[in-house]
Amino acid sequence: MKVRYIAIIYILVLLLAGFYLNQRIKVREVYEIDMLTLNTMSNEISQRLRDGNDPEELEKNYKCSIALLSDETYESENSYYIREGYSVFDYVKDGKIAGKIAFAARTEEYRTRESEEKSTILAVLAIAMVLGLGVLFVVWYLFVRPFSDLKMFAEHVSKGNLDLPLKMRKHNYFGAFTESFDRMREELKRASEREIEASRSKKELVAELSHDIKTPVSTIKATCEVMEVKYKDPDILEKVSVIKAKATSVEHLIDNMFKATLDELEELKVEPTEESSKILSDFVSELRFYGAVEQKNEVPECLILVDKLRLEQVVDNIAGNSFKYAGTPLEIEFSEKDDEVHVLFMDRGPGVPEDEIPLLTSKFYRGSLAAGKDGSGLGLYLASLFMDRMGGGLEARNREGGGFVVEIVVKKV
Repeated sequence: MKVRYIAIIYILVLLLAGFYLNQRIKVREVYEIDMLTLNTMSNEISQRLRDGNDPEELEKNYKCSIALLSDETYESENSYYIREGYSVFDYVKDGKIAGKIAFAARTEEYRTRESEEKSTILAVLAIAMVLGLGVLFVVWYLFVRPFSDLKMFAEHVSKGNLDLPLKMRKHNYFGAFTESFDRMREELKRASEREIEASRSKKELVAELSHDIKTPVSTIKATCEVMEVKYKDPDILEKVSVIKAKATSVEHLIDNMFKATLDELEELKVEPTEESSKILSDFVSELRFYGAVEQKNEVPECLILVDKLRLEQVVDNIAGNSFKYAGTPLEIEFSEKDDEVHVLFMDRGPGVPEDEIPLLTSKFYRGSLAAGKDGSGLGLYLASLFMDRMGGGLEARNREGGGFVVEIVVKKV
C-alpha cells in the first residue's frame, strides 16, 4: 500500500474520532444542563415552602419528594433518598436546614455516565496514538529501514567487503532500487575476483618462468665447469669463463625476481597426471651435466601420479644442492613399497647439523654450510611443496657413516 493512502486513512480516522468526541461532549453538556435545572427547581421549591405553599402540591407540580424536619418520617425518608442515589438538595429556612428536596434523577447515574465518557475519550485517544505509531512503523518499515540497509551496505562496500549481500525483504517499497545495488555489488565482486585472478596468474607465470629458467642456467654453469677441467686452450677457457659469468648474472637476476614474486604468492600450480616411472630414469640421466652420478638399481616399472615438470625441478634441485654443498658423487637408489616409489639421493659429504635438518624445507632458510655460496634458500622448500602437492613427500636426514640423504616418495596410480 502506498504511503499517501495510509496518510489519508489516518487523517480520516482522526476526523471521525474528533467528531465522536464532539458528540459526547454535547451529551455531557446536556447532563450538566439537567443538573443545573434540578438545582434551579430546588431553589424555587424552597422559596415556595417558605412562602407557605403546600408541600404535597409542590411534590405533585415539580415531581419531587419533600421531607420536612418536623415530620416524623424525616429520618427514614432521608435515608431512602441517599440509599437510592436520588439527587438531594437542602431546604433552608431562616438560615437553618429545615428539610430535604429529592429528585428521582440519580447522581450516581450521572457520575457513571461521566466516567463512561472519560473512558471513551481515553480509548479514542489511545486508538489514535496506536494508529499514529502504526503509521510511523509503516514509514520506518517502507522507507527508513531500506535506506539504513543501503547505508550499511555502502559502508561494507567502501571497506572492500563484497561478500555481504544486500537483504531483499518482501514488500520492500524500494525493491527494484535495492536489487540494482545488490547487482552492482555482485559485479564489483566479480570484477575484483577477475583482477585478483589476473594478478595471481601473472605472479604464477613469473614464478614458474623464473624457476624453469633457473634449471637450464644451472646446467650451463655445470657444463662450463666441466669444460674448464677438460680443455686447456686459453681461448676456449676465456670464452667459457665469459659464458659462466653471464650465466651466474642471469641466475642472480632470476633468484631476485623469483624471491620477490614468491613472497607474495602462496603456492605454485601443481597438476598431477599419470606418467610412466621411466621418466625418473630420464631425469637421472640428465644429471650427468652436474657431476658424477651413480645409479644403484633400475627404476621399478609402474604408473606414477606426478606433475612431470615439477618432479623434474625436484630432482634438479636435490642434485644441484648435493653437488654444490657436498661436492661428491651422487648415489641414487630406487625402491618400491606398496603404492609408493621411493627415490634416495645420497652424497658422501659432511652432512648437515641435526638441529638444522627440520629447517631445510622452510622458505628462504639457508644452513650454516651455505655461507659464501650462491642460492636463495628456496630449493628444498619448493621441492617439499611440489611433492606434497603431488600426494607424495620429501624427507631429509644425515647418512649413517657420513653424508646426507634426501628421500622423495612418489605415489603410484
